Amino acid sequence: MAMVGLFWIAEGDVYVGAKPSGVAPGVRLTPEGVVGLGDRQFGLHLWEDVTALTVTDIPVKSLMRRVGVVKDLALSAVTELALPVSSGRLDDAPPLMTVRVESADGVNELAAYVAAAVGYPQPEVDLSLTLLSRLTQGAATMETTLAAMSAWGRTREGGSPRSSQREQLLRKWTA
Repeated sequence: MAMVGLFWIAEGDVYVGAKPSGVAPGVRLTPEGVVGLGDRQFGLHLWEDVTALTVTDIPVKSLMRRVGVVKDLALSAVTELALPVSSGRLDDAPPLMTVRVESADGVNELAAYVAAAVGYPQPEVDLSLTLLSRLTQGAATMETTLAAMSAWGRTREGGSPRSSQREQLLRKWTA
């Protein structure tokens, strides 16, 4: 499994945001279309019907976001040590992004968990949004792009690549 931009690629499967488990929300990109996964967001949006695909509510990596994450971790550690019983925090879930799937029928909004704890670097966000737009430019473009992403995921070992390598992959997939 590896994260490249807004995408989570696991053994050939391509997700926008984190790969969901159980009833958690998620979005998978397949050769057939965009699939909403999880509780209350199911369905297949066929590529032939999709006219635009974008993501909103993307947390962008910044110094303040990093400081906030460290502060939250420190507070959580102190709380866990100070309370004799687990606090059972419910806010440990990552933030959600909104994947907007547009078609002649209107706009469908799907939720996907953010995979990057401190946010995504701005260049990766921009390249990812370009890639999503590219997927709606026709069957040949979509199939070639998704096939390249899936093939990379099937051969990838060792987790997510470094930032420069992620940008290079996104540039290659959007070319």
